[in-house]
Amino acid sequence: MIKASGITKSFAGKQVLSGIDLDIKAGRIFGLLGPSGAGKTTLIKIITGQMGFDDGEVRVFGKNVKELNGDDKKQIGIMMDNHGIYERFSCADNLKIFADIYGVDHSKIGETLAKVGLSESRRKPAMKLSKGMRARLQLARVLMISPKILFLDEPTSGLDPMTMKYIHKLITDQRDMGCTIFLTTHNMEEAASLCDEVALLNEGKIIERGAPEEICRRYNHQKTINLHLSSGEDIEVIHGMDSAKIISTLMEQGKVETIHSSEPTLETVFIELTGRKIESDEEAKYA
Repeated sequence: MIKASGITKSFAGKQVLSGIDLDIKAGRIFGLLGPSGAGKTTLIKIITGQMGFDDGEVRVFGKNVKELNGDDKKQIGIMMDNHGIYERFSCADNLKIFADIYGVDHSKIGETLAKVGLSESRRKPAMKLSKGMRARLQLARVLMISPKILFLDEPTSGLDPMTMKYIHKLITDQRDMGCTIFLTTHNMEEAASLCDEVALLNEGKIIERGAPEEICRRYNHQKTINLHLSSGEDIEVIHGMDSAKIISTLMEQGKVETIHSSEPTLETVFIELTGRKIESDEEAKYA
């Protein structure tokens, strides 16, 4: 569905993307992970044809991105920041404008508002929506066109856990219906739970890629098991036959309350590879 080869991009002599290669299959959620300023949004703009690039090739639907026609572009949904939201218009009127642009029947407006949980707010102006409701409206705008490819740039940034969970469900529902989803995020837990495949982007280069669980196993150097006992004691044992006997004995004695293996998270992998943690825009402000 999406293929990028050797993409480079510079601004004012500073290289922002360097030799980016991607191959994203249909019906998958792909996550591009990295800190603020890593080049995530720039790459989305390049792949969607909003921005030119210095070298390389991008293909979408098997076509060179520069050759996509109007019908091709109508099959691509893009959710970025407050892109496409008219503050003084109601939720329904926001969708009506977008429906007219894309030739979507107005009957889908009510259906889509219901899907994202905004039926009762259909007449409320966008300026009066909470941050979570705005995110739902933005998502409604792109879901209404039933896209084959959906680009989501930090779709849950700054949202409360319940709203985040609701949006995650909408995203996975789209994937289950065959939509290919390109997601950017700095939230490693979100990526691990949502994405079929991820790429870690740092300073314009992809430094690791693969299924989240595969990446974590790849960097599992310690290979330890941690046990918390009913006595309050914590025990760490190394993977192996001797440890299996110890764990078995403790479990037979009913002393084990919790047991966890030591696989790293995507965030600890990123720290190992770069020496720094991933920060959101807000966190970077105060660093």
